[in-house]
Amino acid sequence: MQNKLSIFTWHIHGSYLFYLSQGNYDIYIPTKPEKTEGYYGRGETFPFGNNVIEVPAEEVKNYEFDCIIFQTNNNYLVDQYEILSEDQRKLPRIYIEHDPPRQHPTDTKHAVNDPEITLVHVTHFNRLMWDSNNTPTRVIEHGVTNSGIEYKGDIDKGIVVINNLPARGRLLGYDIFMEARKHVPLDLVGMGTGDLGLGEVLHPQLPEFQSHYRFFFNPIRYTSLGLAICEAMMMGIPVVGLATTELSAVIENGVSGFIHTDVEYLIDKMKLLIKEPELAREIGENGKKVAMQRFNIKRFTNDWEQLFNEVIYKNTQPAAETIEL
Repeated sequence: MQNKLSIFTWHIHGSYLFYLSQGNYDIYIPTKPEKTEGYYGRGETFPFGNNVIEVPAEEVKNYEFDCIIFQTNNNYLVDQYEILSEDQRKLPRIYIEHDPPRQHPTDTKHAVNDPEITLVHVTHFNRLMWDSNNTPTRVIEHGVTNSGIEYKGDIDKGIVVINNLPARGRLLGYDIFMEARKHVPLDLVGMGTGDLGLGEVLHPQLPEFQSHYRFFFNPIRYTSLGLAICEAMMMGIPVVGLATTELSAVIENGVSGFIHTDVEYLIDKMKLLIKEPELAREIGENGKKVAMQRFNIKRFTNDWEQLFNEVIYKNTQPAAETIEL
């Protein structure tokens, strides 16, 4: 029996790490007592399996890995030099870019400029907008598990799931949320919601909690495709959001959700979903069909296993010999 691959990365996005860990490989994550970014360990939020393995940061150099994954500029520019050995830094390397460029939407150069590293974008929009330099790129779209919780939609409200929305401002659509809630009943959940919301609902409890809401509203202007959207679609919750970034290529307006750049249009559609629960169920079912095909967890983990094997195989091939005549 072939040994499972050993992948090293940092714990950056808990929900992404959880879905990544559904594949047939072991994932090693570093820990520090002070639990700084990337060094939290498994934590208590996600039901990680036994294939997510904690390693004290000072012991990482003693382990053998098949591949290294960076997920932030700090991982790439700082962390790897602090905790990886010189040999480990020569291993096959992948950088997962979770976000679109922030400084300028089209002219921002990525921190990685290395033909030996594979830069994985989580959406086609991200790859389109980043200047990825000379680094080979790949898109692996999100994958989420099916919670098995059915959409109920018995609460005549919409739900918004965003962490720290008041502090994150216009980028995450704070002003859009505030305007929409004047006209439509909306509940906000997430960390750091303050007086605006209901507080955090832990990831394992979120499917049941949100299944009762009539629709899912995403006011975010500029981001990657949020995993929360994929999760809502997978449950059959109708999604209403801005026709920006990747969402415009995921939802067919009026069929599998409602998207537009006109906030007044979106408010009208949210009112319609509250008024017509059967329409909400129909829209949600159409969205679920899209999610089950596009964000299938097996497709996601297969894509990752294929890429791991590809970069590892490439790295182990001997250099071509030069024949002198």
